[in-house]
Amino acid sequence: METIKFSREDQDIAKGKTILLVEDNSNDALMTQRALHKANILNKVVWLKDGAEALDYLFHTCLEQGETLPQLILLDIHMPKVNGIEVLQKVRADERTCWLPVVIFTSSTEERDLVESYRLGINSYISKPIDFTHFAPVVATIGCYWLLINHGPTVVPGPR
Repeated sequence: METIKFSREDQDIAKGKTILLVEDNSNDALMTQRALHKANILNKVVWLKDGAEALDYLFHTCLEQGETLPQLILLDIHMPKVNGIEVLQKVRADERTCWLPVVIFTSSTEERDLVESYRLGINSYISKPIDFTHFAPVVATIGCYWLLINHGPTVVPGPR
């Protein structure tokens, strides 16, 4: 699988869009960041190591202190403190964040994780490849799709 690469025009389109990476495994987080960089996806990546940090970042740092919400959340499932399913529940339950694109990016192959993620409104469920030669193109494709191809709202939609 060939790695997609952002062009200068792509970088201009994606400029200012933040990716929130919620991943407790430092090797997976570094591989994800490396794969994004290799694909010339130079967007800001906020890496948080557990679901509690992610919730604090979204609901305190972004919503209470005025930092811009991320345009994409890459969320692992099995993490300490607060797992990815719990993060997803809280994100989808709040009208200020319910529209954010959330991609489960996990090594879990449990059917119940997949089903529960979609039941709660996940945008996509992607299994992490083990080998970097397969990992990098998957991450590049995720970044390309969610930062360039997909069109989401640029402002928080009103109440449902």
